[in-house]
Amino acid sequence: MLQNIKDLYGKKLAASDGDIGHVKDFYFDDKSWAVRYVVADTGSWLPGRQVLLSPHAFGRFDRTKMMLSVNLTRKQIENSPVIEMHRPVSRQYEESYYAYYGWPTYWDGSGMWGAGGFPGAMPPSTPENRPHHGHNQRDDVHLRSMAAVKGYDVQAGDGTIGSVASFMVDDKTWAVGDLVVETGHWYSGKEILIAAAKIQRISHDEAKVFVLLSRADIQRTPENEVARAGT
Repeated sequence: MLQNIKDLYGKKLAASDGDIGHVKDFYFDDKSWAVRYVVADTGSWLPGRQVLLSPHAFGRFDRTKMMLSVNLTRKQIENSPVIEMHRPVSRQYEESYYAYYGWPTYWDGSGMWGAGGFPGAMPPSTPENRPHHGHNQRDDVHLRSMAAVKGYDVQAGDGTIGSVASFMVDDKTWAVGDLVVETGHWYSGKEILIAAAKIQRISHDEAKVFVLLSRADIQRTPENEVARAGT
């Protein structure tokens, strides 16, 4: 089921033995279009520290309490590898992180989550069964902040069509399905969805998302439906 990621910002995070803070941001992979981590704001519990939580640890989202459960203890999170504030996530850090929790790595295997179909689909890996191989193209980290990308201009082949408002994410696989785009005056400021498959690239230097669409493609697409070229 696709869920608008903006509905999770600020929501509580609960470990198996107590609250751990709230959702501050998400890191997504701009090549495979999957959410890799929740960035947790731990408040006064772990002040001055950035805490990342993988979808491997996610439980259900309680819509009544507006809370995302995390299948870890506070002590596990507290003892997890520390990442420096305001520094990009490196592959070296991810290797330490995944080894600490014993999860199968998403960069080993051909699927979005490596050898597994989705987070939690496989039992934790061990040093004996964890794949080992040299550097390859998938070792390049492409993690981006969703909060940072929000507001980027969305560039079609014949002009700007709006700005990034949010992302639609599958709450089982944590794949990014669609980009939520607020259009400008040229399209009455309507909100539309653009499938991740139609996104050509993201330029962080230019603060733009380039899509494989034209304005005419957008105009032929009914409001609130996924925009697809040639339909």
